[in-house]
Amino acid sequence: MTGTRSYNALFLCTGNSARSILAESILNRKGAGRFRAYSAGSQPSGKVHPMALDLLGQTGHDTAGLRSKSWEEFAAAGAPALDFVFTVCDNAANEVCPVWPGQPMTAHWGIPDPAAATGTEAERRLAFAKAYRLLNNRIDLFLSLPIAALDRMTLQRQLREIGRSLPETA
Repeated sequence: MTGTRSYNALFLCTGNSARSILAESILNRKGAGRFRAYSAGSQPSGKVHPMALDLLGQTGHDTAGLRSKSWEEFAAAGAPALDFVFTVCDNAANEVCPVWPGQPMTAHWGIPDPAAATGTEAERRLAFAKAYRLLNNRIDLFLSLPIAALDRMTLQRQLREIGRSLPETA
């Protein structure tokens, strides 16, 4: 693979309203030129959580075009060929996923759902900030991998290890 190779990554969650949207935005910004990130859900909520959009806006991400969508869009003819598929919630990891054309690498990077957080507005915003930090750190680890230099088995092991990293080290 050459240095000009671009990779497509899909982040999955059940509702596609928070975690997968955050991950899509982070990878699209940090991996610009090397990666194109997408997000989807098995049972999309149909809207992006307002606190996710607010946090992304506050951290300088472009939120135009972000939407909650079904993972079926990425299994359909004409969908982008996927190189990586990451589940970021435990529900999506345990669901039967569509067959992805091209046999992408897969890994589970589960984190707590900030959209399910309760408490004061500040506590709920803190849950979104924590989810963002965890995803940001895992994406940094992902971006540091020498993808083109690793064999498939080694790369798969590394992707899974990123998902197993403890929140304090992720």
